[in-house]
Amino acid sequence: MRTLLTLYLILAAGILSAQQTVHTQSWTADNGNGTFTNPLFYDEFSDPDLIRVGDDFYLAGTTMHCTPGIVVLHSKDLVNWCFLSYCFDRFEMGDEFRLENGKEAYGQGIWAPCIRYHNGKFYVFSNINGHGLQVFISENPAGPWQHINMGGDIYDLSVLFDDDGKIYAVYKYDEVRMIEVKPDFSGFVKESERIIIPAGNAMGEGHHIYKINGRYYIISANYAPVGRMQCARADAPYGPYETVCISAKETFGEMRQTGVNDVGLGRPVPEDGFDFRISTPKDNYFSAVPLHQGGIVDLPNGDWWGFSMTDFHAVGRTTCLSPVSWIDGWPYFGLPGNLGRTPRTWFKPRVDTASEAHAPYERSDNFDGKNLKPIWQWNHEPVDGKWKLAQGELQLTSLPAKDFLWARNTLTQRCIGPVSIATVELDASRLKEGDVAGLGLLNIPYAYLGVARQGGGYALRLHRQQKAGDDQVVDLSAEEIKFSTRGKKIHLRIYGEFDADYARFSYSLNGTDFIEIGPRIELPYQLKTFQGTRLSLFAFNEQGVSGGRAFFDNFTVDEPMADRSANLPTGKIITLTNLANDTRAWANPHGMLHHVDRQNKEYDGKGCRFRVHDRGQGRVALEAMNGTGFLTVVGAGLSADVRMMKQESEGSLFLWQDLLRGQCMLLSLKTQRYVGIVPGTGEPYGADWPGCAPDRRDGTVFRWDVSDAD
Repeated sequence: MRTLLTLYLILAAGILSAQQTVHTQSWTADNGNGTFTNPLFYDEFSDPDLIRVGDDFYLAGTTMHCTPGIVVLHSKDLVNWCFLSYCFDRFEMGDEFRLENGKEAYGQGIWAPCIRYHNGKFYVFSNINGHGLQVFISENPAGPWQHINMGGDIYDLSVLFDDDGKIYAVYKYDEVRMIEVKPDFSGFVKESERIIIPAGNAMGEGHHIYKINGRYYIISANYAPVGRMQCARADAPYGPYETVCISAKETFGEMRQTGVNDVGLGRPVPEDGFDFRISTPKDNYFSAVPLHQGGIVDLPNGDWWGFSMTDFHAVGRTTCLSPVSWIDGWPYFGLPGNLGRTPRTWFKPRVDTASEAHAPYERSDNFDGKNLKPIWQWNHEPVDGKWKLAQGELQLTSLPAKDFLWARNTLTQRCIGPVSIATVELDASRLKEGDVAGLGLLNIPYAYLGVARQGGGYALRLHRQQKAGDDQVVDLSAEEIKFSTRGKKIHLRIYGEFDADYARFSYSLNGTDFIEIGPRIELPYQLKTFQGTRLSLFAFNEQGVSGGRAFFDNFTVDEPMADRSANLPTGKIITLTNLANDTRAWANPHGMLHHVDRQNKEYDGKGCRFRVHDRGQGRVALEAMNGTGFLTVVGAGLSADVRMMKQESEGSLFLWQDLLRGQCMLLSLKTQRYVGIVPGTGEPYGADWPGCAPDRRDGTVFRWDVSDAD
C-alpha cells in the first residue's frame, strides 16, 4: 500500500506549474503552493465541529453570549472557508442575554455545537446553560434555521443518526453518557440514558461520535493534566468501549496565554478597581494547551483529516487541521512516522475542486451597506431602535451603563493575530452630558479609548479596568486635542501584538499622524468571558440616562504579517541558529550536521551557510556553501542522522515549517519527523524529533537569517 506521503509527492509533480505564491492582506492558512499552515484562522474559532456532504464541507463553532449566534462556514478544500450563516439572531431567553437588571451571560450563552446532515436536512445541536439543548434545522446551511428548544441538561454533546433510524446523543464531562433522542426532537426516549464510559477513563469533554465501517467511535478532549485527545471505540452504541490517546503535546511551539486570578465561570463581573493579578506562562506543557476538542472527517477519495482547537494567546482558541493516519483501526492525528503530532505546515487535502486562497471574512467596514458585515457580532442582544446604519455610518445611541462591560449595543469582532491594527473614525459632536463613546478592547480587564462629554465640553479618555497607579483613567481636555467643533472626526486606533498579549492605543486629528496614549494594555485570556479579546465600538451614558448619538465610519483592520510569501526563503543563502543554545547549524566537512557556538572559528564560515533550493509544494533542499553537499537524512528511528551528501536524494527533502517572525522547523519527508539536537551535548543533528516544546528551546526550532556572503 502506498503511504499518504508518497501519494502527496506523486500529486505534487503534476500540479506544481499551476501554483503561485499567495500575497494576502488578511490571514489565510493557504500558502498558495499546495500547502497550508495552521491555524486555519488566526482569530478565535472555538469548539469546532465539521462534516462533509458530497464535495462540500461545513464547519460550526461556538459564539457564547454574542449575537447573532452559532456560525456556519463552508469550504471545498478544508483550508479556505467562506461564511454561510448564523443559526439565530437572538436568544430571547431572559435578562441575562440583554444585560438587563444586573444580569449577564458572559462565558455562558451557546457553545460546543454539533453539526450533522441527515435525509436532506442540516442539524445543529448546542447547549445553553440553564435553558437546555437547542436544535436548529434547515434544508439549506445558509439558512433560515428552524429552532427547537429540547430542554434537559445535555451539554458538550455529539449526535449520531444511526443506520437503524435511532438518534443518539453523547454528552457530559469525564463520565460519558449516551441518550436516545426522539425522532421529532420533542424530547428523549424514556430510560435510554446510560453511562457508557465511567469517570476516570481520561475521555474528558467535547465529544464527537461517528459510525465508521460498522464501529462506533467517540473522540473527546481530556484536560488531566494537560490537553490530549482520546478516542473510544465499540461494536455497539452503548459499548463496551476501549480507548487510546490519538493526539498529545502538539502546541506548535505556542505558550499558553496569561491568566487572571478569581476571574472565571460563575464569578461576578469585576468592578473597576478590582485587584487583577495577571499570571505569566511557565516554560512547560502545563503552561500550554495542546490540540484538543475536535474530531475527524473523510474526503471523497477516502483520506481522513482531523480538526481540533488550540489556544493562541490573546486571540483565544483557534481551529487547526491535521492529517489522520489509521493504524490498527484507530484514527491517529499526525503522520504514520509521527503519530499523535501534527505538522504546522502540511500538504493540502486532495480534493477535486481547486480553491483560491481567501479569508472567510471581510474585517474592514465603511458601513455603506444595508446590513452589518458577518464578521460583526453584538455583545449580548442589541436594543432595536437604538442603533442603525444610515448615511454611510454606524449610529449608536448612548444607553445607561455603569461601565464598559455593562454597555448595551456594543458591536464587536474578534481580534486577529498575530499582529493587527484597527482604526475607526468617530464623530462625537452629538454626544450628550455623561456620554462616552469610542473604540474598546472587550476583555477582562477591559480597556477603551473614547470621547467623553462632561461639564459641557469634551475629553479624550483612555480608561483601563486594570488599575496601575493613578493613570487608570486618562482624560485630555478639548483644548488639548481641539476636536469639539461639530462634525469634526477623531481617529482612534488599536495596535495589537496578540501573540505577546498586549495592545496600545493611539489617536489622530487628521487621520495620518497618530499619537500614542497611555501604557501598553495587557490582554490575558480568562474564563469569565471565555473568549479571546474583541475589538468593540461602543457608546454608553455614565449618568443613568439615555444620551446622544455617536457616529462611526471607515473601520479598518490591517494585518502586517498576513503576507507570508517571504517566510520561505527559497533561492536565498541563510544561516540557521538553534534557539535552544544559540548555536549555528554547521556542515561538518567529515559528513555530519553539527552545531557550533560563537567562539568557534567556523561560526561565520561557509559551513554555516546554506542555499535553500525550491523543490515545490513547500519542499526545500538545503545545500551547504562549503561544498560538502546537501543536508540528507540517512537511516531511520534513533539512527536518523542528518549528513552531508554530495548527491541530492529523497532524504534531502524537507518541508519548511513556518513559525513566523523568522523562526522555522525542518520536517524530514523521509522520517516524517523534525531535525533537532540535544542541547548541551556534542551530539550531531538527527531527524527523529516528534515536535517542539511550547518554549521552542528543546533543540528543534531555528532562527533563520539571510546571509549576504556566498
